[in-house]
Amino acid sequence: MAIILRLDRMMADRKMSLNELAEKVGISNVNLSKIKTGKVNGVRFSTLDGICKALDCQPGDILEYRKDEE
Repeated sequence: MAIILRLDRMMADRKMSLNELAEKVGISNVNLSKIKTGKVNGVRFSTLDGICKALDCQPGDILEYRKDEE
């Protein structure tokens, strides 16, 4: 997949645990863990908004696009 999730890096930079972030965003630890590990097909804008507010970052700080190599 061409989209890389960098949520773990932002959480480490902000010294925020998975449990703390899940509580602030209002989603389950399991769902946040799936986002963190990239085991999702999509993320709701409301969830992305909550993550960005909690981590004080931009979507581009946690999402990265890499062109597929052919």
